[in-house]
Amino acid sequence: MTDAIAVIGAGAWGTALAARLAPIRPTVLWARAPQRAAELQVARENTRYLPGHAIPDSLTVTADAGAALRHASAVLLAVPTQALRSITAALRPYWPDAAPAVICAKGIERETLHLPSEILAQTLPASAVAALSGPNFAHELIAGLPAAGVLAAGDEALRAHLAALLAIPRFRLYGSADIVGVQLGGAAKNVIAIAAGVVEGMGLGENARAALITRGVAELARLVAAEGGRPETAAGLSGLGDLILTCTGAASRNHSLGIALGRGEALADVLAARVGVTEGVHTAPALLSRAARTGTELPIAEAVAALLDGRASPAMLVEALLSRSLKGE
Repeated sequence: MTDAIAVIGAGAWGTALAARLAPIRPTVLWARAPQRAAELQVARENTRYLPGHAIPDSLTVTADAGAALRHASAVLLAVPTQALRSITAALRPYWPDAAPAVICAKGIERETLHLPSEILAQTLPASAVAALSGPNFAHELIAGLPAAGVLAAGDEALRAHLAALLAIPRFRLYGSADIVGVQLGGAAKNVIAIAAGVVEGMGLGENARAALITRGVAELARLVAAEGGRPETAAGLSGLGDLILTCTGAASRNHSLGIALGRGEALADVLAARVGVTEGVHTAPALLSRAARTGTELPIAEAVAALLDGRASPAMLVEALLSRSLKGE
């Protein structure tokens, strides 16, 4: 088997990863729609998600799953969590033996409450699984700006192999054995970012946003511990790092959604005007339901879920968080 890499999903993150990897080792980017794949292959630019950033000539873009996966020694899954089950089930007949699956999605499956790794345990039971996460915007990665991420897998040898395979200049990867904690961080940060955006949209100030982010880290640490992960993962790149980026970065879809809601815009109108997926909308109720299984309190996630399903207004969300009973930090 070669050191070739297949990247599944031609959205912003998949395109950015594939574009940075292609000059280093053979890389194929798979797009589900044949017309979409043909457009990217010819235009050499993802004008929908990453306009102005060239795709290197060395990157092959295809809608042929067999061609994309045939020689892959690792497969990066950069598709939305809600589509991960159906896409990996469809790809399973083409999956190369011994090729690990690297999760590049963040979220929780709404219907089953499964993390991405739990989905893959059902759709790709024979494949080793790792998760790539951290505070990374696709447009900065493809531009070659410095960044860092976390590569999580229970097996140390697998982590080392993938870290070497995915080594990209100016993109520092740190290893972690806590694949559950890393995935929970990637899911929870999108929900907390919506709340942070609401605070900003309502003009409540930086003090309030900083407090909310800090309490969000505490929520995440409780949930990670309850799920058998390491609480300290919440303070790392996949937790606090990703949370800071998503709660403050102008390019964050979840943060910008919260800003719009805080200004009084309707959820349906905001989503209808968007191209990409705002994962926190699906994740909020799923995160809350998953936490309920371990009896873990997530007041921020609870408030966001109430806002998204119309049970609370932005003002009620803030009031619910501020009126909680006094307790120690």
